[in-house]
Amino acid sequence: MKNRRHDYITIAKETLQIEADALLNAEARISDEMNEAVECLLKCRGKLIITGVGKSGLIGAKMAATFASTGTPSFFLHPTEALHGDLGMIGSDDIVLAISYSGESGELSAILPHIKRFNIPLIGMTRSKTSSLGKFADIVLGIEIAKEACPLGIAPTSSTTLTLALGDALAICMMHARDFQKEDFASFHPGGALGRQLFVKVSDLMREEQLPFVTNDTLVKEAILSISEGRLGTALLVDEDKKLLGLISDGDIRRALLEDGFSLDEKISKYATLNPMTIKDETMLASDALVLIEKKKIQLMVVTDENNSVKGVLHIHKLIEEGIK
Repeated sequence: MKNRRHDYITIAKETLQIEADALLNAEARISDEMNEAVECLLKCRGKLIITGVGKSGLIGAKMAATFASTGTPSFFLHPTEALHGDLGMIGSDDIVLAISYSGESGELSAILPHIKRFNIPLIGMTRSKTSSLGKFADIVLGIEIAKEACPLGIAPTSSTTLTLALGDALAICMMHARDFQKEDFASFHPGGALGRQLFVKVSDLMREEQLPFVTNDTLVKEAILSISEGRLGTALLVDEDKKLLGLISDGDIRRALLEDGFSLDEKISKYATLNPMTIKDETMLASDALVLIEKKKIQLMVVTDENNSVKGVLHIHKLIEEGIK
């Protein structure tokens, strides 16, 4: 192996520039085929089946995952497996999206006539409409690049970057066409950090039992015990019907200690924060509630009903503990 010194920073920048140029040039060539592909997918009553081999297959698998998670039922089908029985996965209501930069991949070309037998739409992603894939396809989304970023011009680099971006563009078009909202996205991502951010509601995390209540007649020394036992750093000041009047925190009491004439036998209502901010919609996303809590620079938000009766408490520590961001 030859021991040569290289300017790797320059090489990395040139690689990114070559691939960026491929994307920008493709942006200028987007045409009616994209509209046709979107309209075709909107009419689909079945699934979008994506197929390809090698690097195109890897890109196709990622595309299928993106489509499936954004409202277009989709899965990846390997051409070799299709030739050995998996063609049965293709139904009469489906659409196939086939990917091959050259348009001449042997394994893919072998299944194209069989796909056409199903009399279903075939969308091709390839560099030439005159390739085998281009001729079989009903709609061709062109993958045209000036050159690969690979110095040998062999390894798929610019072409796979463009293919991936073109797949993303088609998926985003479908999201707009279907008015796909954050709530829809959440329903497909119930697990992990993303699911917690988009799916978990205030009602899932709020504390409803053993809440530390005090009244206007509660003395400071009694409120201190309630705050300690409640483990929220705060007690809820309510009337006889459990309607929220205010909050009293350990911080409020510490500040009161500095006042002249402070007494533990004072009524707690003297030091409480009256009419605190509340949440009435317990179906609010926990992530949205966290935004409110951070904006107001508070530790705790009380959940009430329309009559201002206390239903529960949402604490910032609980949100953080559950990974809400």
